[in-house]
Amino acid sequence: MENILIEKQDNFAVVTINRPTKLNALNKATIEELHEAFTALNTDNSTKVIILTGSGEKAFVAGADISEFADFSAAEGAQLAAKGQELLFDFMQNLQTPVIAAVNGFALGGGLELAMSCHFRIASSNAKMGLPEVTLGVIPGYGGTQRLTQLIGKGRAMELIMTANMIEAETAKSYGLVNHVVPQEQLLDLAKTLAAKISQNSSVAIAKAIEAINANFEDGVNGFEVEIKNFGACFATADFKEGTTAFLEKRKAVFVGK
Repeated sequence: MENILIEKQDNFAVVTINRPTKLNALNKATIEELHEAFTALNTDNSTKVIILTGSGEKAFVAGADISEFADFSAAEGAQLAAKGQELLFDFMQNLQTPVIAAVNGFALGGGLELAMSCHFRIASSNAKMGLPEVTLGVIPGYGGTQRLTQLIGKGRAMELIMTANMIEAETAKSYGLVNHVVPQEQLLDLAKTLAAKISQNSSVAIAKAIEAINANFEDGVNGFEVEIKNFGACFATADFKEGTTAFLEKRKAVFVGK
């Protein structure tokens, strides 16, 4: 891996985008490396949670690497968006392993789209977020028009995308875009605390919950039906047996992820 770092700790992993001289901008190679890393971590039963962050103190991801696509045709642009969604953004949103975005600075354009593809977000107090693509004569292409609207509502999403304004971390929290805001030196500690709490619970049930929650935002899919199906599927798992037995025996459950 040339553009990312992976650190395993206890039951979680910290993935750091490491292109500090480019403010961690997303290029094709970084997207491919993130896909490879998330694929591997998702199949590693010892990894219960993934934390995604950026290197340094300035940026989570400051955007896409514009130099890679400045001369693209319409067809090439559409293919760029489709491939990025397939490899990373949609892929990560639907990952069975929970992903927490620890937004440690600028999250702009593709960087904010990446954070929004994570299952939830926390931010440092110096973080700034926005989708400035219209200043380049283009629109967000990695799910930004869809996920931002889902997270903060149509009116606010319209305003942010059309004005290309950046918002501060506390504003992002008030909008529901991030869950927590802390000083930068506390950001990873909070992410790890949340990861530790999540990792104590059934990874099988969490994966089913992720699928059911995401179903609510899929066209032509009845989220309630997915919830019912996944609720029933949980009854056939070892984790359900352990969780209910532990509750009745008044002890702490020890889940095996099966």
